[in-house]
Amino acid sequence: MDTILCDELIQEIFRRLPPPSSPTISLVCKRWLRLLRSSKSSLSLSLSPPFSTPSLSTYLSHHPYLSSLSLSLSATNTTTTFSDQLVACVALSCPSIQHFRVLAPPVSVSCLVSLSASCSNICSLTVSLSRPVCFSWVVCFRSLKNLSVILSGRDLGEIEYADEIDCGSGFELERLCLSGVRAGDFGLNWLWKNCKKLRILQFKSCESVGDNALFSGFVEDLKGLQEVDLRTCRGIVDVVLFNLAEHCASLSSLLIYDGASREGLLHFIRQCKCNLQKIDLRLPLDLDNRHLLGIAEKFKTLTSFRLQSCCLVTGEGLKRFGVALSDVLEELVLINCDVIERESGLLSTLGQSLRHLRKLDLSYNDLLLDKELVSILVSCNYVRELKLRGCSGLTSAATFSMSKNCKLLESLDMRNCCGIEEEAIQLLVMNSPGLRRLYVEESKLSGVVRMLASNKVIEVLD
Repeated sequence: MDTILCDELIQEIFRRLPPPSSPTISLVCKRWLRLLRSSKSSLSLSLSPPFSTPSLSTYLSHHPYLSSLSLSLSATNTTTTFSDQLVACVALSCPSIQHFRVLAPPVSVSCLVSLSASCSNICSLTVSLSRPVCFSWVVCFRSLKNLSVILSGRDLGEIEYADEIDCGSGFELERLCLSGVRAGDFGLNWLWKNCKKLRILQFKSCESVGDNALFSGFVEDLKGLQEVDLRTCRGIVDVVLFNLAEHCASLSSLLIYDGASREGLLHFIRQCKCNLQKIDLRLPLDLDNRHLLGIAEKFKTLTSFRLQSCCLVTGEGLKRFGVALSDVLEELVLINCDVIERESGLLSTLGQSLRHLRKLDLSYNDLLLDKELVSILVSCNYVRELKLRGCSGLTSAATFSMSKNCKLLESLDMRNCCGIEEEAIQLLVMNSPGLRRLYVEESKLSGVVRMLASNKVIEVLD
């Protein structure tokens, strides 16, 4: 049989097999090992000492068709020189790579320039840089669309890195993620001058945007910015929101995690010129009913709303919010929201208003009871994706309502629902013909569910 099948057909079979089968395949024979390696287009490697770059080069040479590579170093005492050697090894071994992610100590600018010359097809790059910050190397990556940069190193105060490279109309970046920006990282100013085609902008653990005036001009020129993601950036959230409200009319998605003052968020809601379709607010400590009602009044076409760990929002505010968006909202996420526990009947009222919901996430509401869940599912008959992870108060009785009312259900997450037993999960699966993805502990899988999973009827994930 091995001699009958050609290399191309065996490689195609390998591509369709689940990743856990790879170790077994590699032990069959040398031919299968060679074909398995050559069939892989994506690799994720975690490197730990003792380690040498020649060994990595040899390993990568056995994967000639790699298009995506992720490297991470477990050692904390490695240096920039070692990171440069690592990147140089990849540049030599993987000239056709398109997506490259290296989680290691900072890489030097000269090394990145060399990488751009060897791997001209890179369109997605994740690297760490040390201070002082310089971004002029970005112009060397002609195909780069997606860039993630993690800044590290000591604070150099008011040092400004002068970049004088003229980029003309700017470069082609569409997605930019910056992590760890501090006050004094003025190398960002050149980036704001030349990054004119962004669609997605993300800040993580940042306390500055560089020069505020230049950032304001940058946002003003971004006619196509569609998504903004601000995570643990309390020092800059209000500045970013103010500029978005004043200048950005194309924004469709906003995520804020642990940030934004009460008045800053209100100003954005009232003054912004965009037509948001997705709002994601996580740990919004200052959020109250005024914000909810302002969102409902301002964004008439909002299709997705996520709220996590809010303490000032009341049931009355959520009810009025639901009524205002009853015809358009398709996704509702209420994670760890104690208002669900405080106000009995809230979910029932929301269900009656939001009958067009397609996605519902009530994860980590520990005291969510069966009757409360049933009360919203009775009205939301079009739900296709349901997440109940960590809802330890639910019992097996809740699964009967899921199968009865959610006839279109395709994806269900019931991990860490300790009150739901194996038998109930089996009955739910058997009575949900449209279910294609199930998240649950392996210990709760019956023989029937395992058989359905093995026959590709459903996908079971732990």
